[in-house]
Amino acid sequence: QVQLVESGGGSVEAGGSLRLSCEASGRTWGTWGMGWFRQASGKEREFVAAISWSGGATYYADSVKGRFTASRDNDKRFVHLQMNSLKPDDTAVYYCALYEGDYYAVNWYDYDLAGQGTQVTVAS
Repeated sequence: QVQLVESGGGSVEAGGSLRLSCEASGRTWGTWGMGWFRQASGKEREFVAAISWSGGATYYADSVKGRFTASRDNDKRFVHLQMNSLKPDDTAVYYCALYEGDYYAVNWYDYDLAGQGTQVTVAS
């Protein structure tokens, strides 16, 4: 059974950094892109970043561009989201999601599997 296992959330002061990780546990076949989404309390879920199977293509929401970096290990099961210069507006539950195929999407409903979410809290 394939599961997306997230780690790395926590609390940090504004201007600080966190690194989220996501493992596609049990996945050993095919190719898949990965996306990151977040949902703040009382708000809709929004796209944050995505990375292709090869790791050579990435895409970011305007709100995080230049501050967040998505990466992928040579072991393709592991992806990461490096978050720098964090702001209080970045406070949310962050989810990784799996997209079947070589690339990715920006719409949550195009993804095939999601993790349980990890809380990121940025204090002002």
